[in-house]
Amino acid sequence: MLQHVSIEVPPGELERSVEFWRLVGFERVGSPEALGDSIVWVEREGTQVHLIATEGHTVPVLGHSAVVVPDHAGAKQRLRDSGFEVTDHRQLWGADRAFAIAPGGHRVELMAAPPPRSA
Repeated sequence: MLQHVSIEVPPGELERSVEFWRLVGFERVGSPEALGDSIVWVEREGTQVHLIATEGHTVPVLGHSAVVVPDHAGAKQRLRDSGFEVTDHRQLWGADRAFAIAPGGHRVELMAAPPPRSA
């Protein structure tokens, strides 16, 4: 099980990043006080995303996170309504997919369903 990923975001985009992840089903959870105010954690079903406010943050060109979003169409619309860029992408394994741009420029793949399990 993947427990968490850490994503660098511009310091001024921390709260907007929390909003983005909330719109795809994650909720803000507490983080250790020792980490300070520059790190915020969000979580869904035991998987966390750690948002780290970083001057000079970096964004991979093709690297991205991918999340299964139960209400795929609704989530895409909520993101668009909140001003986030969302682009539909070709289906794979018969499931809808899209890419959204999170604050700081990170690509997030939105999946209607996960790939089938390998034999």
